[in-house]
Amino acid sequence: MEFKPIITVGRQYGSGGRYVGKMLAERLDIPFYDKELLAEAAKDSGICQEVLETYDEKQERKSFFSIIGGLQGRADAGMYLDMPLNHRIFLAQFDTIRRIANEGPCVIVGRCADYVLRDHRNLINVFVKAPVADRVKRIVEIYGDEPMRAEENIRKADKQRAAYYNYFATGTWGDVNNYHLCVDTGALGYEGAVELIMKAVELRGKKLAEEGCSW
Repeated sequence: MEFKPIITVGRQYGSGGRYVGKMLAERLDIPFYDKELLAEAAKDSGICQEVLETYDEKQERKSFFSIIGGLQGRADAGMYLDMPLNHRIFLAQFDTIRRIANEGPCVIVGRCADYVLRDHRNLINVFVKAPVADRVKRIVEIYGDEPMRAEENIRKADKQRAAYYNYFATGTWGDVNNYHLCVDTGALGYEGAVELIMKAVELRGKKLAEEGCSW
């Protein structure tokens, strides 16, 4: 029986982690979720997608009226009303991540997916990194930022992702102990990173098969 991997991708800002995840999903012909996850979580939870996007992987709060405004229009949103906004956003994504993983193989970028799915048998957690100079170059090329501005944005984005992960997950963002594989796109390139992850998927499936696991 064919191995059906659930691959989570943590990433440093500017490392190309989303790009690598997208390429990987295309190569494996399985669903890919990054911002797409927010649309799914909005449908599942009743929280409007704009609110999910505003607080995506952030530790921030809005006023009570802003919260209520974002929840209007869905009868099933009531289950989230008695908790802080940041918890609502996380739990909405938590539930959707679990559902998506239970439906079959996929690639999920960020949003503590490695933590949410930590007990899933077919899980492969990947962290994508790169030297700051490579990340600055990528951001300058893609977004047109000045190099100094790009480096500042890298620091801010990584700090934000770390704060979000460290708050909700029982671990430290970027800690090698949280991942099965850490990939450096500066050393391997994006294609090389995908090839390495593909090999890891193959080896993981082989090991589970040898252990007599079914999926």
